Amino acid sequence: MTAGPINGMGAFGAGVIRPETPLQSGQSSGPLGPQEARGGGFGARIAEAVDDLASAQSKAAESAKAFELGRETDLASVMIDQQISSLGFQFALNVRNKALGAYRDIMNMPV
Repeated sequence: MTAGPINGMGAFGAGVIRPETPLQSGQSSGPLGPQEARGGGFGARIAEAVDDLASAQSKAAESAKAFELGRETDLASVMIDQQISSLGFQFALNVRNKALGAYRDIMNMPV
């Protein structure tokens, strides 16, 4: 098993929170902030996570089809691909539910 964005869990595992290098004194990040200035803001991270999820799901579907057709004989690797896809989907669903809950809480705050 090679460590790639899917098997290494990509944006779904420990790689979600990456330590960033702090700004050195005298450096200015501009009006957008340090993440957006480098082009890696919140939207880019969400898009990367969705792309990782889509590729995990397609890999799981391909490996299951290959097993059904007899081209793949290792059932364990097929099941691992299925579990990675399932966990990624559950993670994305939980993130969505938390974001919707936070949005509702903010909208219901008295002004």
